[in-house]
Amino acid sequence: MWRSGRKKPRVLIVTPEITYLPEGMGNMSNALRAKAGGLADVSASLVAALFRQGADVHVTLPHYRKMFHVDVGRLISNELRVYQSHLSNSRVHLAEDRIFYYSDTVYSSYGEERFLAALAFEREVINNIIPQVRPDLIHCNDWMTGLIPAMARRMGIPCLFTVHNIHTQTTTLAAIEDRGIDAAEFWENLYYHRMPQNYEESRASNPVDFLTSGIFAGHFINTVSPTFLREIVENRHDFVPPQIQQEMAAKYHAGCASGILNAPDASNDPEVDPYLPQKYSWRDFVAGKAANKRELQQRMGLEVDPDAPIFLWPSRLDPMQKGCQLLAEILFDIVSRYYRDRLQIAIIANGSYQPIFRNIAAFHDMQRRIAVCDFSEELSRIGFAGADFMLMPSRFEPCGLPQMIGQYYGTLPVVHNTGGLHDTVEVLSEDGSTGNGFRFDDYDANGLLWAMEEAMRFYHRPQEVRYPAIERIMREARTRFNLDVTAQAYINIYESMLMRPLLDRSRR
Repeated sequence: MWRSGRKKPRVLIVTPEITYLPEGMGNMSNALRAKAGGLADVSASLVAALFRQGADVHVTLPHYRKMFHVDVGRLISNELRVYQSHLSNSRVHLAEDRIFYYSDTVYSSYGEERFLAALAFEREVINNIIPQVRPDLIHCNDWMTGLIPAMARRMGIPCLFTVHNIHTQTTTLAAIEDRGIDAAEFWENLYYHRMPQNYEESRASNPVDFLTSGIFAGHFINTVSPTFLREIVENRHDFVPPQIQQEMAAKYHAGCASGILNAPDASNDPEVDPYLPQKYSWRDFVAGKAANKRELQQRMGLEVDPDAPIFLWPSRLDPMQKGCQLLAEILFDIVSRYYRDRLQIAIIANGSYQPIFRNIAAFHDMQRRIAVCDFSEELSRIGFAGADFMLMPSRFEPCGLPQMIGQYYGTLPVVHNTGGLHDTVEVLSEDGSTGNGFRFDDYDANGLLWAMEEAMRFYHRPQEVRYPAIERIMREARTRFNLDVTAQAYINIYESMLMRPLLDRSRR
């Protein structure tokens, strides 16, 4: 909570996507759902936790009318004008521009359109929403908000910039100003392709980097896990552009950067999960998981067998990051090695490797042991509840949520030792008294194979070892990975940031 005796500051969270908003934040706030990835879940979870803790939190996001199920044909009606008025008087502030109104997705597949949407969003936040809200602190997220920290610095408003993904875009000052943003006001706080000599010579020919500008201008930055921040600072990932690495390292060494782990949404809990055919807790997980395993096997076409160990793949099938090619390389081998154990693989994910996994299963006639389904929220939840282990052999991972969600459901993670996976998964001890999963260090198929074999070794342990270990892991996950812990970490940063500008102002 906020420190006693201190007035609660007004915090404006700027995000291009969100999954839900808590009741009480404004009319129809529960209908404002726009999701492309994990940022939407994290934004929703943080806002909900801050609101629950009594923070004066405001949110701004683009007005995706089509995704918000607002009938565009009623734009001129009194009803919609009342609706918009209610929203503007609430804690929810929608950025208005035609480019958002007909969008089916948060990020267009067309690069130019995606870029124009980002500029329209930032224009509305800078020109209209910040003056309306008059926040004490601004919290921005990822490249689509990368210009706002520069303006916030110009206005003397502390700004936290959170890096969820290493993705950026560039354009010139001329293009920014052409979209209605008076960048001449804060051009010196932006990051350019080369060192600018002055505003005039850079305006049309020296591109601005959005993500790096957010890092450069933010008063404080954070990544979504401590280890991923350290990996960037130490230049361990060759995919991180050098300008991002250098600016993040500069912030870190100045004491203005930290890592804060995300946390699963509160609905990811087998005690309350509405998707599960049988709810359960750490007290009765044996019967609960058995019932959900049966449901999972039936839905995915796997052999119905209560004693079959199931490995769940819950993340998108992206070979650049998620390591699905490692599983493809050993898939036949691991199923064959544990054929007598009737080992099963359940893949509930979309991505380019779907047909590869299906082809492997068909070629070896293993469809009753290897099943691949498109992602759905319901099936994924049943997967977490019914599986014994979950696979996340990511090459890199800024944070990751599935490895934490799995622990809530008593499904132990098998992960590569990197980023947020390192911060949330410790090696399970022989007697099961410490640790919560299985990690491998070398990013290759043999490393994953070894970790899966370690998981199977645990599966063969006596029940008096396995059951207490799973019970402990489920209990500890609830206290370790939860939204209130995450929200309090952000509140601590907010308060430390608010102290510094006050000291600066006192010198003027």
